[in-house]
Amino acid sequence: MDGIKYVVFTEKSIRLLGNNQYTSNVESGSTRTEIKHWVELFFGVKVIAINSHQLPGKGRRMGPIMGHTMHYRRMIITLQPGYSILPLIEKRKEFK
Repeated sequence: MDGIKYVVFTEKSIRLLGNNQYTSNVESGSTRTEIKHWVELFFGVKVIAINSHQLPGKGRRMGPIMGHTMHYRRMIITLQPGYSILPLIEKRKEFK
């Protein structure tokens, strides 16, 4: 599970939970097949599809020097009907 950094909880990601889709940020070098294999192995679910997009790093200033954070990749993982990732659903209920 080294490739998956953390789960994302935005308005869109919470809305996608109703469609059995889970959103998480992953390492930039991770491929879709690696993430699919990790999710299926670790959570014991069946993955239908994985959509991914690259998000740009943000600018950060330290005094007169302008730097930036690293870019990262976000993946939306769609599971087969009947499967769910319980720790993520319980985390969602805490935010309500």
